[in-house]
Amino acid sequence: MASKPTAVKLTANFERNLEEVQAFLLAAQAPPAFDALVDDLLETVIPNLARFPGMGRHFLARPVRSVEARNGTDSLLRKLQAIGDGAELREYVMTHYLVLYARFDATVYLLSIRHQRQLSFDFESLWPSSSQD
Repeated sequence: MASKPTAVKLTANFERNLEEVQAFLLAAQAPPAFDALVDDLLETVIPNLARFPGMGRHFLARPVRSVEARNGTDSLLRKLQAIGDGAELREYVMTHYLVLYARFDATVYLLSIRHQRQLSFDFESLWPSSSQD
């Protein structure tokens, strides 16, 4: 007997992330890559998660190696438990993207998406040099 497909919903943060990915790809002079991403989300990722919501890796199963990460993980766990029992945070690994999603009962919420190179090595824009050198 086939089970009922899980509802997959996009959060406002996920939609903002898609806009950021699009801007990133435009800056990288790769606008067709965004169209391919949207196609992949609609034709593969969302149907896969609707049918197999537990297919992603458990995000919180990673080893915690710092006090800061432990504090963040503990806070996140408390928030998940406050939302409901059985809430899971998972990640879906695509070829060039990482999707973070939450699974609650019969619903999957797409929380975040990032291109693997989006956290760039553009240190000048991340940490501008002071003009007081």
